[in-house]
Amino acid sequence: MSDSDAFDLGDYLAHIGWEGERRPDTQTLRGVHLAHMRGIPFENLDALRRTAPSLELPDLAAKLLHSPRGGYCYEQNTLLAAALRALGFGVTLLTARVVVGTDRIESRPRTHMALLVEVPGDPQPYLADVGFGAIGALLEPVPLRVGAEFEDAGRRHRLVRVPHRGPLDLLVLQAYVGGSWQPQYAFTLEPFEHVDFDVINWHIATNPRSPFTQRLFVQRVTTDRHLLLHGRLLTETRADGAVSERELADEGEVRRVLDEEFGIEAPEGMKLLG
Repeated sequence: MSDSDAFDLGDYLAHIGWEGERRPDTQTLRGVHLAHMRGIPFENLDALRRTAPSLELPDLAAKLLHSPRGGYCYEQNTLLAAALRALGFGVTLLTARVVVGTDRIESRPRTHMALLVEVPGDPQPYLADVGFGAIGALLEPVPLRVGAEFEDAGRRHRLVRVPHRGPLDLLVLQAYVGGSWQPQYAFTLEPFEHVDFDVINWHIATNPRSPFTQRLFVQRVTTDRHLLLHGRLLTETRADGAVSERELADEGEVRRVLDEEFGIEAPEGMKLLG
């Protein structure tokens, strides 16, 4: 089954609130990417229950577009990839090693999904990613150009090349956070397929050592703030850089905040805190 057979582009664009042109150019790419980031929250509720979410397009549409839920990187970027292909872009699936909090790139497995997007008539491909659940995430795609600094909807990113043992260039996405450049994830341009992510998705959602099976992790981006709920810690980062934190009291308050602040309805009876 092709993406077009299983995917309703109009449904998707209406959900994320995109009313611009439906043509494969850089303006549409940036606009749809940003609208997706603001329109669909990041969450790991399925993995917290040690259940691997389906990555089939009808199931993704039912969950991310037609229910009060969100998803994590494999769900989010699979959905975006289908939308971009329907709009006429070329899309290649990539894997990345998340390197936030580590000095050794090789210490992390390739478990993150990102997208390489080709715009017809433009020799410069773009890195797109609506599934990175961190303050350093891309809000808009950035050109695949090493060394240049890019501003995407108020955030700052750059790509750097780092030495490694493999035959392909290893690139690291860096974000300017807290006054310095911080590495987010490392990747090569080796193409991966949907079936590869079926395996990675199952591992991340069911392995008891996976961070996503151990603690609640939810993110939402709006025009003026970034909200992150990690366990019971709620962190708000304003557009001007101001940060505030508060600890939620109990399961009841966590469930209420999920509903009111993130637009997410947790399954009835699900335990949200360890």
